[in-house]
This record gives sequence, structure tokens and C-alpha cells, in this order.
Amino acid sequence: MAAGYLEILRARHAARLLAGTLVGRLPNATAAIAIVLFVRAEGGTYSLAGALAAVYGVANAVGQPLLGRLVDLYGQPRVQLPAALVSACGMAAFAFAGLDPLVPAYASMVVAGLFTPPLEGGLRALWPNVLRKEEHVHTAYAMDAVAQEVMFTVGPLLVTLCVSLWSAQAALVVLNVIGVLGALWVVVSPPSRAWRSAPREAHWLGALRSPGLLALLGSFLFVGIALGSITVAAVSYADGHGGDAVYGWLMAGVGFGALVGGTAYGARRWGGAPERRLRVLVALLAVCYVPLTLTPGPVAMTALAALAGVFLAPALACAFVLVDRHAPRGTVTEAFSWIVTTFTVGASVGTGVAGPVVEWGGTLWGFVVPGAAGAVSLLVLLATGRVLAVPSEGAVVAVSSENDPNRAVEPRFSSVDRA
Repeated sequence: MAAGYLEILRARHAARLLAGTLVGRLPNATAAIAIVLFVRAEGGTYSLAGALAAVYGVANAVGQPLLGRLVDLYGQPRVQLPAALVSACGMAAFAFAGLDPLVPAYASMVVAGLFTPPLEGGLRALWPNVLRKEEHVHTAYAMDAVAQEVMFTVGPLLVTLCVSLWSAQAALVVLNVIGVLGALWVVVSPPSRAWRSAPREAHWLGALRSPGLLALLGSFLFVGIALGSITVAAVSYADGHGGDAVYGWLMAGVGFGALVGGTAYGARRWGGAPERRLRVLVALLAVCYVPLTLTPGPVAMTALAALAGVFLAPALACAFVLVDRHAPRGTVTEAFSWIVTTFTVGASVGTGVAGPVVEWGGTLWGFVVPGAAGAVSLLVLLATGRVLAVPSEGAVVAVSSENDPNRAVEPRFSSVDRA
């Protein structure tokens, strides 16, 4: 099973780019918990901590596609590293200025979130340049989805470790310094410096002028809602079945399931049209949310949480293939960044919806929300099947030359030709 991943990692620059991107994204992956811990250490309320974290999240959702478009226009080093530095400075200002007065604290969150570098979209834009073969790129997308689950599992542990060794303030600063180093490691690499987006048609909508991409965004908005609602429903469940420890196990179960599912998905080559495969994966994802409504004991519930996560990473990996296929020429980084933004917004909506539902109907109805959201996600894919079957006009993966950073090379495979 691991042979396909090892083959990818043995490719020149692949391991460096993956590791650098994960390290560079560490501040974003840990922002919510680091902000909450810092606010509480400063004597702030949970409401204030949630508000500041929400401001960061909204600013991040806005900034990703905007910075992604700038990457497509001006290249990765000119955008990614300056953005990482500005974002880190915003978080450092928050850490050293504290909560009094509040206006600068909120402003720091806006800066830190808005300028979070789009490393995730940038990595996916680089894979075709580094790997060249279509089947290897598809495996890399799956490996990318799996690596995310590892990062979101390890990241919170690093935050708590920094807090226990030093302080919540130090955790904010140290993690953002590490993030800048990760971004630097990526942008000074030959593939990042050499990468050039394909020539693009000037259009204010950018990647959003692709009907296929809009269909994917509509579908994965509801996948995000499902995940966001699970986090709230799991808190309600844990309150009646053992407290915070049970909540941690449930969230770890979802992550473990996604890790196992993504690893298995990327270990083999898949034939057939990716849009059909995505419909099957999203259908399975929605079905696996349903058993959560049984709310059995903690051990069985953890197993059901793992089942709920199994098809998440495969669905994301398959969606990445379709994003690449439907992104208009010259907008690939922006298109991948829109997926990140949509997922973030969906998760926020999910937490907002699940809270009142749990208060109204209890834990069981809280777990109905992810199943319903998964079903709507599938309906969006079914309703837009014809749109997804037709690649965006002129959507081509750009492959650049490491020997001449200013010269673009004809791609070895076109998104239009993908099965």
C-alpha cells in the first residue's frame, strides 16, 4: 500500500515541498486553539476568545483566494513569503499587545488571517511540475489529504506542549516563526521559484467563472457544514458521556478514519471519470454520518466517528483532481484556494447551525445535521453532473522549467484529457 506514496516521495523535491508546506501551514492549523488558550491566559472570556478566533477564520477565508490569484499572477516567492511574514507579524502583535485595548487585538486577527499564505493551493499547483505523470499527481493529491489529517492531529499537541513548557504567548510566537521557516523552505526551492502559471484571460471573476468549479464549491460547502456540525454535536455527546476526554477521542476518531481512508484511496490507481467517483465517495460519506445518530456508548461512538471520517480524505483527493480539471487557464492556485475558503466557511456555518439544533432537539438531532448536509452535498453533485463532465475551456496544467524559470514548458498532460 505504501509503495505508491514512497514512489512520490522519492521524486526530486517532493518530500521537501510536502514537509515545507505542512510546516508552513502549522500556524493556520493551530490558530483557533492557540488564540483561545492565549485569551484565557490573559483573563478573557470564552466569548471573546471565540469572537477573535472567528475574526481570524473569516479573514483567512477572504484572503486565501485573493492571495491565490496574486500567486497565479506574480509567482509563489513574491507572494507566499511576504504574506507569511505579514501574517506572523500580525499574530506577534496580538501576542505582545494582549487584549487591552480590544481594537488592536481584532485588527491583529484580521491581518494574521487575511495574509495567511495559500501554501495549500500552491503545493497542489506544483505537483504536476514535480511529478509529471498524471497518475502520480492523483496519488499526490491523496497523500496531501492524508498529510493534512496528520497535521491537524499533531498541531494541537504542539500548542499544548509549547504552553506547558513556556506560555500561551510563546506558543503564538514560536508556531508562527516555525510557519515562516516552512514557507521559506518552500519558496526557495527550485520548483517554486521556477513555477509560472499558464497565461490567463483577464476576468474579474477569475477562477469563479468556471461552472464546474462553482458546482464543486457548492457541494463542498455542505461537506464543510457536516464537519462543523459534528464538532458541536460531539461536545453535546461528551457532556453526557465523560466530558472532554470523550470529546477528544471522538475528534481523533474522525481524523483517524480520514487518515485510513485517504491512505487506502491513494494506494491504488482509479479508472473511470473522476466526477462519477466523487459522487460515489460523497454518497458513502453521507451514509457513514447516519450511524452517529445512534449515540451508543463512548467506545462504540468513537468507532462510528472513525467510520464517519473514512471517506472524507478520498472525497477531497478526488475533488482536487476535478478542481485542476475545471480551473480556467492561469487560475489553478486561486481555484484550489477557493476550495479551502469554501470548506472553512462551511465548517463555520455548520457550527452555527448545530448549536441551536442541539439546544432544541438534543444530541441526536445534532448528529442529524451532518447526515443531512452530506445528502445535500450529493444532491448538488447530481444536479450539476453535466457541468462537471465538461472541463473548463482552456483548463491546462502549466509545467515550467527548472533550468529556465522564465520559460514555460508545454504540459505533459492536459486537464481536458483526463478521465
